Amino acid sequence: MIGVDIVQISRIQNAKRRFGSKFVRRFLCEREIALVRSDASLAGFWAAKEACAKALGCGIGAHLSFLDLGIFKTKQGKPFVRLSERAKLLHKIEKHLFHFQQLLRKL
Repeated sequence: MIGVDIVQISRIQNAKRRFGSKFVRRFLCEREIALVRSDASLAGFWAAKEACAKALGCGIGAHLSFLDLGIFKTKQGKPFVRLSERAKLLHKIEKHLFHFQQLLRKL
């Protein structure tokens, strides 16, 4: 499963300017906020979470929130995603549906 997303940095800057820290806390936890170094990296977090949600097959909405997806870094600086229990369940469902579709194609 692959998810892709891009976002204009200016869009994130405008939302941050308009709503301040409330905007940032809507989609990042404290540990993620500590990793943000610029508006460009903030936009990167937004796009990464949107892409992950698309890969899970549902997008951000009623079934999945931004805070269900955590973007963190290893000691070496390599980014990784941590899924909440709700997001893990969606991943399992999506994975089973994918395998089921593959099986149907073989029939």
